[in-house]
Amino acid sequence: MSTTDQTPTFQQIISSDKPVLVDFFAEWCGPCKMMPPILKEFKGMVGDRATVIKVDVDRNPDAAQAYGVRGVPTLIVFKNGQPVWRRSGVMSAAQLRVLIRPSSPPGGPRRTRGPVPPVRALATAAGGA
Repeated sequence: MSTTDQTPTFQQIISSDKPVLVDFFAEWCGPCKMMPPILKEFKGMVGDRATVIKVDVDRNPDAAQAYGVRGVPTLIVFKNGQPVWRRSGVMSAAQLRVLIRPSSPPGGPRRTRGPVPPVRALATAAGGA
């Protein structure tokens, strides 16, 4: 009987058909330190309707580069592997909550400049399952 690493990759996580909010952050970033309680509150509001993960840009520079993250915190909502919304800076849980609806986020989906290369970086769960 063989064992396999069952930790999902970043690409597997964001390829979900439910929204995935990714918080790109850095340990040294002051505003980033404000986000964990906000993300926890947001996760409590949306429950299983969305997944929330945090990606440390210093430990996962390929992920940050692939999605054009130049400042932290940067929040990106993915659905079916595609970024549909992004914003840099701290936001409240209430502001984030309006993103998770059955329809597209406010302002409609945002497009990227061409195909995005696969990301092999791992992400960690934030605020519970």
